[in-house]
Amino acid sequence: MLLPLVAALRGRQAMADAADAAALAAADAAMGVIPGFPCAEAARVAEADGAAIGGCAVDGGVVTVRVSHTVFGFAVTATATAGPPPAVSD
Repeated sequence: MLLPLVAALRGRQAMADAADAAALAAADAAMGVIPGFPCAEAARVAEADGAAIGGCAVDGGVVTVRVSHTVFGFAVTATATAGPPPAVSD
């Protein structure tokens, strides 16, 4: 009974990592740092991490990505947002 819980917790961390990486790649594409379309880049990176894109929203250079994966029949999801740093005023 403990094994599915541990697997789900590990899966949750893996999905958090996948969401972070996908959001960063998407934000880079949104800002023109890398070529490509933001949500397509997010999907590519998420897939490489074993996740599926559940949502992708672009607002200027800020991108929010939701990813998911199934562990022992349970959907494990995570969301991350990435974009340029806020402007610093003197």
